[in-house]
Amino acid sequence: MTKILIIDDDVELAGLFKEYLEQDGFAVEVSHQGESGLRLALSGDYQLVILDIMLPDIKGTEVLNRIRMESRIPVLMFTAKGDDVDRIIGLESGADDYVPKPCTPRELAARIRAILRRTQPVKGGDNGPIIAGALKVWSEKRKASWFDHDLELTSTEFNLLETLALHFGRIVSKNELSEKALGRPLARFDRSIDVHMSSIRQKLGCQSDGRSYIQTVRGQGYQLVKE
Repeated sequence: MTKILIIDDDVELAGLFKEYLEQDGFAVEVSHQGESGLRLALSGDYQLVILDIMLPDIKGTEVLNRIRMESRIPVLMFTAKGDDVDRIIGLESGADDYVPKPCTPRELAARIRAILRRTQPVKGGDNGPIIAGALKVWSEKRKASWFDHDLELTSTEFNLLETLALHFGRIVSKNELSEKALGRPLARFDRSIDVHMSSIRQKLGCQSDGRSYIQTVRGQGYQLVKE
């Protein structure tokens, strides 16, 4: 049974989500404090963390930063509806996706399943890496290297980079990237893909002429280019 951790100080809402998710087949534990939630998140007992950006003792983004120092566990963040700043900060801090409050339990469960589908290692043996220039991606192991150095990627960053590697030298639309990496169509005004791509670019560095290895093609999408 997949174990989910909810870190949220809204006792009533967290209880509602816990009850629904348990009926949907998940095992759920709730923490109402950032520090205690952080300890649980790093215990290795959970497959996904749902983290509220507003907590009573420490900010949710601080909890996320500290999780990312030690773990690649998928994190889905609660953000205030319409608050683009919180949303972007959460993604920049390493969240895999976000869901704005208020949301329905059904929507939350759908987001969870979308993330989990894309974070599970592929079964059936190792077919060797996808090679795209200096990039190597092992889909089965969910591992990637850049110039033979391992990349530290969130689950969403891995999915995005894997998709670009599979289309090496070609343009991939934002909508396709959203479907592959987030498991949902690209919503209007949603900058999630842009924020994740910015993080990946920083990890890859620049070409000898100073250009990024991942190019933005205005109005079309992104492209992993050959040096």
